[in-house]
Amino acid sequence: MRVAVIDVGSNTARLLVANVTDDGDVEPLAQERDYLRLGAEIERTGTLGPKKIAACAKTCRGFARRAAALDVDLATVIVTAPGRQSSSGQALTSALGEATGLPVRTLTSASEGRLAFDGAVARASGELPGVVAVVDLGGGSTEIAVGNPRLGAAWVRSADLGSLRLTRAYLRSDPPSARQIRDARDAARRALSVLHPPSPDLGIAVGGSARALGKIVGPNLDVDALDEAVARLGRRPAVKTTRSFGISAERAETLLAGAILLSEACRALGSPLELGRGGLREGAALELAALPAARAA
Repeated sequence: MRVAVIDVGSNTARLLVANVTDDGDVEPLAQERDYLRLGAEIERTGTLGPKKIAACAKTCRGFARRAAALDVDLATVIVTAPGRQSSSGQALTSALGEATGLPVRTLTSASEGRLAFDGAVARASGELPGVVAVVDLGGGSTEIAVGNPRLGAAWVRSADLGSLRLTRAYLRSDPPSARQIRDARDAARRALSVLHPPSPDLGIAVGGSARALGKIVGPNLDVDALDEAVARLGRRPAVKTTRSFGISAERAETLLAGAILLSEACRALGSPLELGRGGLREGAALELAALPAARAA
């Protein structure tokens, strides 16, 4: 079955068009991304203004048209932290529904964590161990889900802090001062150390910041590698440090915060992380393909 997922987050809006096979594989066909920075306006004002909502709706309308051109069987729009953290969440989802003609759902943090877990497991290479943790690092929040690959996530918690929120709150200069970095790390540690996740046999990191950090430190994101990334990213302006790795300026802005959060997630789990190949959108694609209407078709 061919499905499309439009994912509206704090940093970006993204499109995934994929074939979902009968045995649960998710095969991406097309992916698109637009940096909208919804979370930045929410951090500044507590809400989203009409212009920002209209810009998001315009982007998602284009994504919906792209999905329709690829003859998808089902499509949906999911909204993550911007729908939960903004007083204009209902206005945002209404505008997206009108622009795309698709069902729109604001995910709870628990749903976001479970879908990220399912997507990471579905696209993992090789056989997975009995207990897997998935860290979904977004711009506005960080979810940790732990469970069995066959049975799904049994433990899910969320910290209301992501790479964009941490950047806006603490890393105000570029490059930031040593004091700013210390304060950001303290905030990340406070947010994640209280979650007390079960110890996994394997940890997987998903999300745009994790993928970008993988370009710098490689696919194994352990504490030492991430702390080295923090030191490296904190020494020079973000764009100068990341340009040679093919990382966009928009992603570079929040990458130091992402490295700090993933480092503290490793400490909370007591486990290193591997870079995942799938995540939230792949999990949402699996869920969409499993709907009763989809099965009936």
